[in-house]
Amino acid sequence: MTEGLQHRDAGAGERYDVFHTDCLARDVVDHVTSRWGVWVLIALRRSDLRFYELRESIQGISEKMLAQTLRLLVGDGLVWREVEPTTPPRVTYGLTAFGRDVGEPLTELFDRVTRRLSPGEQ
Repeated sequence: MTEGLQHRDAGAGERYDVFHTDCLARDVVDHVTSRWGVWVLIALRRSDLRFYELRESIQGISEKMLAQTLRLLVGDGLVWREVEPTTPPRVTYGLTAFGRDVGEPLTELFDRVTRRLSPGEQ
């Protein structure tokens, strides 16, 4: 998706310019705020989960979209992936320190919204 783009790294003390399409920070924000990225980060906030557990906890996500979203979040350093060499392979995902830091405001937003809604409002 970002082939052909030249990414500019921010130097020491310099901030990324998120209004440029070639900004790495913009890519990470796009992945976090994607339709499924938010839900993956929220689902992993309390514990590490295996692929099928994530799929079960996020209703409406297909295996393809979950795999794609996880690949992006792992690539961004927000989620870690551990594969146990069993048959079939046992794959577990969890939040990195960066992922917990980024996911904290999303969790707060989610909690605020759910507290404001009464059980009958949906």
